[in-house]
Amino acid sequence: MLFLALKQNSRKNEESKMKKVPVMLSLGSNLGEKTLNITRAIELLSKGKIIENIVISSYYESEPLGYSNQPNFINAIVIGETTLSAENLLKECKKIEQNLGRQFRPRWHEREIDIDIILYSDKIIHTEELQIPHPELMKRKFVLIPANEIAGNWKVPPTSNTIAELLENCPDKTRVKICVGE
Repeated sequence: MLFLALKQNSRKNEESKMKKVPVMLSLGSNLGEKTLNITRAIELLSKGKIIENIVISSYYESEPLGYSNQPNFINAIVIGETTLSAENLLKECKKIEQNLGRQFRPRWHEREIDIDIILYSDKIIHTEELQIPHPELMKRKFVLIPANEIAGNWKVPPTSNTIAELLENCPDKTRVKICVGE
């Protein structure tokens, strides 16, 4: 047990020496106090120094995509910098989801909180657990609209298209509107 703790501390020290890389995360909630769920997740990302220099989009209300018989979502995008590897960033995001009471349901169904890694610098990552850029990015206005608000010029690999260009060509027809007073 002590060895495991030392190994984890060693990994954290190595990551703290790593170069900061820009990241983009999508947050969504359609159960409970939706706006508060997203705000709490952002606070945990920041306080835990998982993401630094955070910039937060406005909050948006969006119709559900995939399975429509559920409440509308509140969505936001955060960009910032991390020293974590993409895999460890994913683990931290999953811990935050658990901490905030996420229950696992079938794909496309309700979420107390959902945190997805959309972009990790200009990296392309394809593992069993992680796909970056997020494979549905180009088809989701609820991601592209808030992302365009704060990072419209971010180029998405493997294309050289920007977030703004992807939004222009997005086939998603669901309604996404800014939440006034958020």
